[in-house]
Amino acid sequence: MASTLKNLSDFSHIQVSDAKDFKFGIVVSQWNAQITGALLNGAVQGLLKHNTQEENIELVEVPGSYELISGADILLRDQTFDAIICLGCVIQGETRHFDFICDAVANGIANVALKYNRPVIFGVLTTDNLQQAEERAGGKHGNKGEEAAITAIQMANIGRKYTQ
Repeated sequence: MASTLKNLSDFSHIQVSDAKDFKFGIVVSQWNAQITGALLNGAVQGLLKHNTQEENIELVEVPGSYELISGADILLRDQTFDAIICLGCVIQGETRHFDFICDAVANGIANVALKYNRPVIFGVLTTDNLQQAEERAGGKHGNKGEEAAITAIQMANIGRKYTQ
């Protein structure tokens, strides 16, 4: 497994665009708040590190990962956003609920991106247990929130380059 080999949030090998002129929405799940709070912190710090202005970061909290879809859809009705970052965490339980939620969220986020022709970034952890989530929310494997922020910056840059 690749994640056992490195910190997944190492961006030293790529050139990240300056984000000073972009506006981002962040939709974050309240469920598994310990994890999603760490993801949110990583995302905000990632955006700020690349010069996004604080006033150009809009935060919306939703109850769970499933609601990330609606949250992103609502934000994108405001056409000033360059990209939306969706942050959530679904941890495997004893039922098939995990499979249905993960599938629905992944497809829903993709559909919202296509509907609005704007980047909607999948920053949702889908782990077998809490330890794996912690390792990917600021632990030894980096922070998926920061990864989502870098992806949002890169995709916003591509979007602006080819649509204006």
